[in-house]
Amino acid sequence: MKPVEADPVKLFFGVLYSDETLLNKAFELIEAWFSSIDFKSDPVPFDITDYYVSEMGESIQRRFVTVQKLVSPKQLARAKLESNDIEDSLAVEGERKVNLDPGYLDYDKVVLASAKYNGDKVYLDFGIWADLTLRYKNGKFESYPWSFPDFKAGLYHDVFKQIRETYKEQRRKEEAAAREAASSIRLPGK
Repeated sequence: MKPVEADPVKLFFGVLYSDETLLNKAFELIEAWFSSIDFKSDPVPFDITDYYVSEMGESIQRRFVTVQKLVSPKQLARAKLESNDIEDSLAVEGERKVNLDPGYLDYDKVVLASAKYNGDKVYLDFGIWADLTLRYKNGKFESYPWSFPDFKAGLYHDVFKQIRETYKEQRRKEEAAAREAASSIRLPGK
């Protein structure tokens, strides 16, 4: 079987933040670096761990945003590096107040980018790993034993269902446009 390019995926960012002004600047930078934002989830208190409290403060929230343009899954590593640059540009006295975790969604899974190795992660490029976080099976999202506790708790399953529906609609439109373009090609002499 010949290799084929992967289907495009829906790029998203899990955003942890403690400063609303810097969050809005992060949104502007995401749009400048990636594509226009086409979805923003409601904020959810991020209190499942205190890992980020010393850097970000006590009132940490999480939101998910997606960008309009579908991308190749191989772009995930670069998205992680670029989102790290955005975080650094928004740091206050060297402390992050916004944390961006890029990932992608396709029909079957949610994958996060990580700069940290773990035996369950797959190397991508540039020192970045793919972390298979959720799978979509029998009409619902399921976590893995290694998934982060907030993902295991199902806190974001409804958000990802919404993102998946948008993704499916985008793919339908792209495939219809490709079929239309292919059918309009005329052979010489016809």
